[in-house]
Amino acid sequence: MKRLIEIVRAFGDRRVVVVGDAIADQFIYGNISRVSREAPVFILRHEQTETVAGGAANCATNLAALGARVSLIAAVGKDEAGTDLCRKLSSAGVDVDGVIVSEKVQTTTKVRILAGHAHSNKQQVIRIDYDGKPFDDDGLRQSILKTLTSAASSADAIVISDYNYGVVDERAIALIRESLPKPILVDSRFRLAEFKGFTAATPNEDEVEHLVGHSLTSVEQLESAAKTLKGHLNHKALLVTRGAQGMVLIEDNTALHIPAVGAQQSVDVTGAGDTVIATFTLAIASGASFADAAHLANHAGGLVVMKRGTASVTPSELEHSILNSENN
Repeated sequence: MKRLIEIVRAFGDRRVVVVGDAIADQFIYGNISRVSREAPVFILRHEQTETVAGGAANCATNLAALGARVSLIAAVGKDEAGTDLCRKLSSAGVDVDGVIVSEKVQTTTKVRILAGHAHSNKQQVIRIDYDGKPFDDDGLRQSILKTLTSAASSADAIVISDYNYGVVDERAIALIRESLPKPILVDSRFRLAEFKGFTAATPNEDEVEHLVGHSLTSVEQLESAAKTLKGHLNHKALLVTRGAQGMVLIEDNTALHIPAVGAQQSVDVTGAGDTVIATFTLAIASGASFADAAHLANHAGGLVVMKRGTASVTPSELEHSILNSENN
């Protein structure tokens, strides 16, 4: 317990660079007023609209909330969503000098509509995605690589937050690899197999199944698949998140099972993976072992899924969770 808290208190001394796909997460809240006469659907009376950081931007926000100095390398459009996103990042303490704003890019936006009766909890009823344009402008690409080169040189760790929207291509991967042996952590939704030779990755169980090509019906199968994947990636560790079942850390050829912390029934899992990799990375950058970093990431994940929407955790919340868990 004391060791984990000491790691958390060292977070503020670290500088982390996040490179990847910034997403605007938009939440539209409303009350169900009546059933439409035009079709058998509810009419939603709008209450409020909120835009928060998603994707790589959420990872950066989580790192800043934990006390780190954070620089984000990404690209957004010269549009309302991009403007709102940069404003949110700046107010959260994220350095956005590396966020390129361009008319050649459309900000990827995920709109979640949450509905309910007055004075009741709102539930997500539908999500609408506005995917960004293909990232194929060479001048924009060169700007990202130049910014990344400058930022990575002074970083204590680098996070690759890849949502398959094109910011991290082969040239960016090669450039990041030059930063070794500093910790480089990978969270890739669809392309993890392409990110070989880095420090660690944080896939969830579904992503592991997709990568190995078959379903995993037992803990033994999960361990075997995770070990195989770690070997294929040539990473030092692999942290597999399992929702209410906690996490499995693969290091060397051993598996450490970490039970979930907190309530078994989550409120909202949106962006929880960003919180996990942010905490895991910051702990490793602060000198923690992979096991201690995984325990801290597990606490952070348990906290953030009890918050509605795309959220983050603070060092004081982490410390309280550690103390509360130890006392129980």
